[in-house]
Amino acid sequence: MERKVYQELGLKDDEYKRILSILKREPTPTELAMFSVEWSEHCGYPRSRKWLKLFPQTGKYQSLVGEDAGGFVYDDTAIIFKMESHNHPSQVEPKQGAATGVGGILRDIFTTGARPIALFDSLRFGKIDNPFNKYIFNGVIDGIQFYGNCVGVPTVGGEIYFDDSYSGNCLVNVMCIGVCPKDEIARARAVGVGNPIIYAGSKTGRDGIGGCSILASSEFEAGEIEKRPTVQVGDPFTEKCLIEATLESLKTGVVLGIKDMGAAGLTCSSAEMAAAGDVGIEIDLDKIPVREEGMEPWEIMMSESQERMLLCVEKGKEERILKIFRKWGLDAVVAGKVLKEKKAVIKCKGTVIADAPTEGLAQAPIYDMAFKKSKVKSQKSKVLSGKNHNKTLINLLSDPNIASKKSVYEQYDHMVQINTAVYPGGDAAVLRIKGKDWGIAATTDCNGRYCYLDPYTGAQIAIAEACRNLVVTGADPAAVTDCLNFGNPEKPDRFYQFKSCVEGIVDACKYFELPVVSGNVSFYNESPKGAIYPTPTIGMVGILKDIDHRCSVPFKEEGDIIVLLGHNKEEEGELPELDLDMEKRVQAACLEAIQIGIVKSAHDLSEGGLSVALAECAILSGKGASVNLSDKINNASLLFGETQSRIILTIAPDSIFSLSDVAMLYEIPCNIIGKVGGKSLVISKGKKKLVNQPVTKLAETYFSAIPNLLKKA
Repeated sequence: MERKVYQELGLKDDEYKRILSILKREPTPTELAMFSVEWSEHCGYPRSRKWLKLFPQTGKYQSLVGEDAGGFVYDDTAIIFKMESHNHPSQVEPKQGAATGVGGILRDIFTTGARPIALFDSLRFGKIDNPFNKYIFNGVIDGIQFYGNCVGVPTVGGEIYFDDSYSGNCLVNVMCIGVCPKDEIARARAVGVGNPIIYAGSKTGRDGIGGCSILASSEFEAGEIEKRPTVQVGDPFTEKCLIEATLESLKTGVVLGIKDMGAAGLTCSSAEMAAAGDVGIEIDLDKIPVREEGMEPWEIMMSESQERMLLCVEKGKEERILKIFRKWGLDAVVAGKVLKEKKAVIKCKGTVIADAPTEGLAQAPIYDMAFKKSKVKSQKSKVLSGKNHNKTLINLLSDPNIASKKSVYEQYDHMVQINTAVYPGGDAAVLRIKGKDWGIAATTDCNGRYCYLDPYTGAQIAIAEACRNLVVTGADPAAVTDCLNFGNPEKPDRFYQFKSCVEGIVDACKYFELPVVSGNVSFYNESPKGAIYPTPTIGMVGILKDIDHRCSVPFKEEGDIIVLLGHNKEEEGELPELDLDMEKRVQAACLEAIQIGIVKSAHDLSEGGLSVALAECAILSGKGASVNLSDKINNASLLFGETQSRIILTIAPDSIFSLSDVAMLYEIPCNIIGKVGGKSLVISKGKKKLVNQPVTKLAETYFSAIPNLLKKA
């Protein structure tokens, strides 16, 4: 049976009937296109919005929630941050998909009036021994370095995982952080009847048409390459000019509202600005700068061409704003005005081609999705079954999920803007805030395998690990953004994963007093090979109240004592347990010890357990260590178990009593396990040496693993 136009646009039969009810007539082609993109899962969140309302929006710091990007306030400064996905575009066209993912998240930040100061990339790929996965990997990395390096915002952190579940559907999640005075935050709304609406930035083309409704809101099927035309094309040099022009325009005080044209392009920015301001909007498509002849009205409204903004300005002051954008070499025109009646009116060649209620457009229907828990396949590691612990450690350090990502992040400019105080490769990046004696730390975290095994606990572990990664730098966790990557929500087992992960994040964030200030949902991450692991990526930012007391991973001095905070457990299950109370107390003790100045280095324990954490401290410092453990648990669990709520610290010998006092205060285990020194990492249990490896061999394995795999693929 021939598919109807609305079905081709991703709308379902009942949604089309709802549109007929809203308009009380048949929709025009332009209206149909506008509803299709606004009601897509990527824009309107009809299948997830019910659950997203559960996220806490208040925490230990003043939170900023409700706009395209959120954040929190510290010392009268707004820290604005958000994470978004560009998964399907990156699978179809890796370089431009990843590049425009960077460009899009940058616009979400500077549209608020905040200057972008840092980028993070959380990436998932199929195993790179597969040539096509290698092509996707190389293309994505190329796109990130191309856009980020050119636009002048440092890429300072992130993570990379490889697993078969992401083969056929990679994940490209990008986070950006910006700062501005708290009283200079801009709003994404149109206000004041008769005020002009300005279009500014690049010209509109046919790239990205239907990207949010056709590409991002459906599963990949065989022949995915046919979706290549829906991928946008980015220009970082234009974006750099757009950053400066936008921030300069906002400084004038005559911009009343502003929104970038991301997913759904002109449709989203116009309808949502009007809905947010409780007004209507009129757009004249004859005024829109286009770069291709013969573009249809619906193409202009659906286009996701990059580097474009929509502004609402004071009537009579528009020329002032137009001059600023044109000075920066950008297109800028008055393309419409604010209406009293709450509707979006689109004109072309003097004719009204769309006339729809803004509330109906901007508020997608909310669905109650069926959910059902399903059985999971065993994920037990074969790596830990052997008795040769030296070999196991080398195998783990050569696993691309644990091995150094230096060969990737050294392609990124992480020093531009000269704010970076702790570089990529550790637990979290640390950034100075110019003119302040405090700074921020930030990280992205998620173990998709844990979330597959138990979505609720796995999501909580992601929150807990992100907190630990900040705490070990000396930062107090402040707020969360998330990027929720899941399979097809219309399949009950996939929606169960989403629902359970959301519930886990909600409960953990409430426990740690963290608001979820922004985020993104990415559904339909499936290919003919199946669904991805449920991957609720967590982005987290924390405050270092004294940036001079920041900590990092490498061992610092020969003779320093190595201390373990937390319990070693014999956990034979595939998923480690999480005790939120113990986690919170371990973190509090670590943070206090760093803040009083007795900690020289700190590193959290995660993938690969205690032995990998010790190896990383040794590798990054070039210093060995002698460690002796007395725990009465089996050696594999002791060395490689991924028990949560553990942190390694190094301190001067005469600081042990101060650290012990802190540990007693928070009632947590605090044990001396070794000493920094020598050229090898030696881990013993009693008189038996379990691990004895030269640091040079560990380092060679750790740094060369990914480059070697790429050479073979």
